[in-house]
Amino acid sequence: MRSFLLDALRKGTATIARPGPDAAALEEAAQALGGRARQRLGRSLAIREIDAGSCNGCELEIHAISNPVYDVERFGLKFVASPRHADVLLVTGPVTWNMREALLRTYNATPEPKWVVALGDCAVNCGVFAGSPAVVGPLADILPVDLHVPGCPPRPIEIVKALLALMEVQAARR
Repeated sequence: MRSFLLDALRKGTATIARPGPDAAALEEAAQALGGRARQRLGRSLAIREIDAGSCNGCELEIHAISNPVYDVERFGLKFVASPRHADVLLVTGPVTWNMREALLRTYNATPEPKWVVALGDCAVNCGVFAGSPAVVGPLADILPVDLHVPGCPPRPIEIVKALLALMEVQAARR
């Protein structure tokens, strides 16, 4: 243990560089999204992420928007554990037979106004899982989808921009 400590003191802190050119775009998009959410809802945008049977590639990108590099919580985006507190259901992966009922129950437990986002190619059109006997189908076959975000997986900046576009479209409809 002592050798690890001495080694850490000698080498210093290990850090990664901030994102490159996307940093300004992320800052701008996230601030606009936070402002739009507060204007529309009067509070932060609460997101419930649901893995309906994905390979976890999209989940890695979702986690990236919450890590210290992107940190979108500072702009008013927050992930919640309960669908009863959510405004947005962010669904990844094709809907599998094992997750179909849980997905429907989560949707029904989410209060109005609620929006459903199909994140990644698998949620949009089953992606590489198309034709699998374990898959019911894409998310749109099970729930009404308000926004499709293509990509395998979509980058964190694209996720934030998509959520901003969702808020803009919903505001224009009202």
